[in-house]
Amino acid sequence: MAKTQTKQIKIKLVKSLIGASQTQRKVVASLGLKKLNQVVTHNESATILGMVNAVPHLVKIVEE
Repeated sequence: MAKTQTKQIKIKLVKSLIGASQTQRKVVASLGLKKLNQVVTHNESATILGMVNAVPHLVKIVEE
């Protein structure tokens, strides 16, 4: 059987967490982002996209 490749997305932290609520900080941390302008790669899944939608003003999906 051939494995289906899942699409990868790159997520970048574009705004500081100063002034963000504790919930938003936890979402950003669970995405693996710690520093400003840091980019992480994740599989495109409903869970990851939901996390990005929870903090759209702090992160951006970077085009490859």
